[in-house]
Amino acid sequence: MRDESRALPARFAALCAAVVRPLPVAVPPSLVGFALLNGMTFGVDLALLTVGRSVLGLPVWLAVTLGYLVAFGLSFVLNRTLNFRSHAPVGGQTARYALVIGVNYLVCILGVGAGLAAAGLEYHLSRLLAGAAEAIFMYCAMRWFVFPDTREGTRSTVATRGQP
Repeated sequence: MRDESRALPARFAALCAAVVRPLPVAVPPSLVGFALLNGMTFGVDLALLTVGRSVLGLPVWLAVTLGYLVAFGLSFVLNRTLNFRSHAPVGGQTARYALVIGVNYLVCILGVGAGLAAAGLEYHLSRLLAGAAEAIFMYCAMRWFVFPDTREGTRSTVATRGQP
C-alpha cells in the first residue's frame, strides 16, 4: 500500500517539472509550484476580502487583514508540503515565515494595497497591484529564507531532475 502523504507531493513535483521541462530557459519547478499554489490562495484571499467588505461591511483594513491571514496560513502549509517538500523542523520555518509575512503585510498589503485604496483606487484593483509586488517578494523569501535548500535531503530532487 502506498503512503498517500508522500504520493501527493511527488505528483505535484512531477507536474511542476513537466511544465518547466519543455521551456527554452531554466525555470525552477518551485516557481511553477509557487504560482499554482499561491494563485489559488490569492483567490481565497480575494473571496474573503469581498465577503468581508461587501457582505459583512467590514472596514477595508480589517477585511484585507482577515483574508491575508487565512490565505497565508494556507500558503505556508501547501508550499511546505507540496512545493518545497521540506522536512526541516517546522518551528524555525514558522518563525521565519511570520517575519516574512509581517514585512510583506506592512510593505505590500498595507503600504501598496491599502495605500492605493485610500488614494481612491477601487479596492479590488489596489489588492491586485499589491498582489503583484507580493508575489515577487514572497517567492524569493520562501525559496531562499523560509525553506532554504541548504542541507542535502531537505528538498526532494527526484521529480525535478536536480533543477534549482
